[in-house]
Amino acid sequence: MRKRDINPTEWLQGFGLNHGVEVTNGQRVLYLSGQTSNGPDGAPMHAGDLIAQFRLSWQNLKDALAAADMTPENVVRLNIFTTDMGGFMAAAEDLVPIWAEDGCSPACTLVEVSSLFEAELCVELEATAVA
Repeated sequence: MRKRDINPTEWLQGFGLNHGVEVTNGQRVLYLSGQTSNGPDGAPMHAGDLIAQFRLSWQNLKDALAAADMTPENVVRLNIFTTDMGGFMAAAEDLVPIWAEDGCSPACTLVEVSSLFEAELCVELEATAVA
């Protein structure tokens, strides 16, 4: 698989993101369901702590990728849903390194939603990966 970052402007690169990611010769595409900060027993963890929820959601996403023999470097699209856009933007400096340190530089959409499937959750990550 070959990936080429598409960036008509450079401002997203400071966040470790791209406007688009072109994939050629991709053989496998993985569409991941939303990953949240639910623990192994399915119970939500880290109520009210957006950064801790993001970290666990990211780990759950990495675990799902690994189950498909992929890594964060295979992620070409990341959708982030949050119930607290202000809190997310305030924490962005702490959040960006979480995916950037794993070599992930996807096309990304950030959306504020009124709620997620459990009241305690404030972030959900949905991804598409190609290998």
